[in-house]
Amino acid sequence: MTAPIADVLIPLALDQAYSYAVPPELTLAEGDVVQVPLGPRETVGVVWSLRDGAGSNLRRVSGRIGVEALSPALRRLVEWIARYTLAPKGSALAMALRLPEESRTETAKVGVRATGMPPSRMTPARGKVVAVAADGAVRGKRALSLEAGVSASVVDGLIDDGVLETVALAPDRVAEPPDPDHPHDPLSGPQAEAAHALIATLTAAPAEGGPAGEGGVTLLEGVTGSGKTEVYFEVVAEALRRGVQSLVLMPEIALTAQFLDRFAKRFGVRPAAWHSGVGGRRREKIRAGVASGEVQVVVGARSALFLPFAKLGLIVVDEEHEGAYKQDDGVCYHARDMAVVRGKLEHAAVVLASATPAIETRVNAERGRYRRVVMPERFGGRRLPEIRAIDMRAEKVPRGRYLSPSLVAAIAETNGRGEQALLFLNRRGYAPLTLCRACGHRYQCPNCSTWLVEHRFRRALVCHHCGHAERRPEACTECGTFDNLTACGPGVERIAEEVAATFPDKRVIVLSSDFPGGAERLRAELQTVAEGGCDIVVGTQLVAKGHNFPHLTLVGVLDADIGLTSGDPRAAERTFQLLQQVTGRAGRGEKPGRALVQTYQPEHPVISAIISGDAERFYAEETAAREVAGLPPFGRLAALVISCTDREAAEAHGRALARVAEPPPGVMVLGPAEAPLALVRGRYRFRLLVKTEREVDLQSYLRDWLARGPKVRGNLRVGIDVDPQSFL
Repeated sequence: MTAPIADVLIPLALDQAYSYAVPPELTLAEGDVVQVPLGPRETVGVVWSLRDGAGSNLRRVSGRIGVEALSPALRRLVEWIARYTLAPKGSALAMALRLPEESRTETAKVGVRATGMPPSRMTPARGKVVAVAADGAVRGKRALSLEAGVSASVVDGLIDDGVLETVALAPDRVAEPPDPDHPHDPLSGPQAEAAHALIATLTAAPAEGGPAGEGGVTLLEGVTGSGKTEVYFEVVAEALRRGVQSLVLMPEIALTAQFLDRFAKRFGVRPAAWHSGVGGRRREKIRAGVASGEVQVVVGARSALFLPFAKLGLIVVDEEHEGAYKQDDGVCYHARDMAVVRGKLEHAAVVLASATPAIETRVNAERGRYRRVVMPERFGGRRLPEIRAIDMRAEKVPRGRYLSPSLVAAIAETNGRGEQALLFLNRRGYAPLTLCRACGHRYQCPNCSTWLVEHRFRRALVCHHCGHAERRPEACTECGTFDNLTACGPGVERIAEEVAATFPDKRVIVLSSDFPGGAERLRAELQTVAEGGCDIVVGTQLVAKGHNFPHLTLVGVLDADIGLTSGDPRAAERTFQLLQQVTGRAGRGEKPGRALVQTYQPEHPVISAIISGDAERFYAEETAAREVAGLPPFGRLAALVISCTDREAAEAHGRALARVAEPPPGVMVLGPAEAPLALVRGRYRFRLLVKTEREVDLQSYLRDWLARGPKVRGNLRVGIDVDPQSFL
C-alpha cells in the first residue's frame, strides 16, 4: 500500500528532514507547519518536500497546525543560511519558525453605548455620563469614565440599569496602514534625486502589475545629517503605492523610538516594530499580519529578516556597517548579508544606508555589484562639524582627571550659549579594572579571563561577558587590608562624576545600555536630550548611532585611541566609523557644530582621516591594505572555536583538527591558539583561523575537513563562524 510521504524538517540542531506518511484524510503542501511524532513525544516541523512512495511502514503526520506556511523564498533562505554558515538546517529553521503559545488567549474588548433609556435614579455623576454618551458613539468603559470625569463604578451602574449596553469591539489592528501621501516637508533637490534613483530599483507587486523595477542592491551613502532617512522614506512610500511590503532593519532597539516618531510624522501612523522588547501576543499578531499582507511596513532588529512576508518588495538596512547585525552565537550570520540574499530570493530591492559604509560594501559598489547613490552634503546646506585633535601628550591633565583643559573650556563656552555638549567614551561602567594597591590583587571574573568592571552606580563588580556580578568589597579579599582598593581607568560613570564636579550647576545625563530601567528609560532619556532637557550628555557608542539632537553643538571624544590597539584586522575601520558617526552628532540643528578628539596618536591614519575629513583617503588606504593582505573582501576567513570545560581536552581537539587540515592551494590554516578571551562562561577556548583566496569554495573545504576530524564528544563544542566580525 502506497501513501504520500512528507519529508519534515524539525527546528532542532538536525541537518536532515525526517520522512512521515501522510494520512489519507490530510492534505498537505510544501511549507505547511505540522505536528509529528519524534521519539516518545510530539513535536512540530515544516513540510520540506512531498513525494510518492511506499510509506506504510513510516510513522504518520499527526496533523497540520493552523499557522502561516513558510513560503518557497523563506525556505530557500533557510537552506542558503544553513549551507553558508555550516549550521544544521533545523537550527536555521528555528529562526524562521515561531508558534503561538496555546495558553495565550486574547481577551475580547468591550465598549458601551447609550440605549436611550433614562436612568431609574439620576445623580450629578450619572448625568455627566448620560450627556457624554448621548451622541450614540461606542466607547470603552475607561474612555467614557475619563471623558465624563467620573469613576468606572458609575458607568457599571448605568450598564446594570439598562441605560448603557455593552458592545463587542473589533480587535485592534496590529498596525494601521501608513499613508504614502501624508502631508510632509518636501525633499531638497539632492534628496529628491537620490530618492528617484532608489525608486527605480523597486519592483511592482506581482498581482498589481505595473512597471517592473531594476531590483538588486543599492548603497545609499551620505554624510551624517544629509537626510538619508527621509530619502528611503520616499522609497517606502512608493512601495506602499505599488502594494508591496517593506522591511527596515535597525541595529539597536534604542534607535527605534526616535525612528518610529519620524516615521509617524512622515506617514501619519507608526509601523509595526519587531524586536526583543515586543511582547509575545503582539509578536504573534505581527507575524500573522505580515503573512496576510495586512502589515505593510515592519521596522525591526535582525530577527525581523525571518518574518513570513507575503509580498516583500523592499528591504532597507539602516547603518549597514554596524557590528550589531552580526549574530555570534548559535547560527552565526550577518543580517546585512542575509538581507541581500533574501532580497534576491524575493526579487525585492535592497537599500544599504550608511554615512560610513563597511569596506566590503564599498568594494562591492566600486566593482559594480551594487549601485551607489551618494549624498555628499548635509540637508539645508548645513556645514559638517569642525574637528580638531587635542594632543594629550602636550595637555597637562590633573592626576585622576580625564577631561583636558581645552575640552573643559569648550564645554563651558558651549553651555554658556545655551547649547548642549556630548562626551563620548566607548567604555561602560565606572572603571575597567579594580586592584589592591597593597598586594596588587586584580579582580577577575571567576568564569572568564577578563577583569571585572566596577559599576559604582550599582556598587558592584560586573563581567560584561557572562554577567557575573559581585559586591564591591570594603577590604581586599586577598590581603585583607582596608582602603587600598583603587579603580583604574575611566568608564562613562567616572566621566559623569568628573563632569558633575567640574560643572555642578549643569544638568547631566549618562546614556549607557546597561543602566537600570532598560529600553523604556533609555528612550525617555534620548527624548530628553533631543528636546534640550539637559546640558551635558555622557555616553557610550549608543549615542553614536542615528540620533538627531538638534541642540547639540559640541562633541568631545575621550580616549579616541581605545579601539586601535587590538589585533582585529577591522580595528581601524571600526574606529574610523565610530568616530565619524559620533562627531557627526554635532551641528545637526540650525547652529554649527564642532568636535574635539582627545588622542595620544594624532598622527595615526585613522585620527588624521577624522580630523581632515578626508574619508575617501582612509577608504582607499584601508582597502589597498586589505587587498595586499588578502583579507575580506579580497579573501575569505572562517574561525573555528573549540571550547570545553576541560582546557586540555579543548587544546587536544584543536591540535587533532589541525593535523588533518590538509589545506589545498589557496587555503591557509592558522592555529590552534588560545583565543584572546581564553575562558568565557567557564569554557576554555582555542581558535583555528582559515584564510582562503576569494575563489576558493570555503564551505566545501570546511565540511570535508570536519568530516575527517575527530568526533566531538562530551561537552566539547566546535563553533564555526564564516566571515567572523569578532576575533576575541
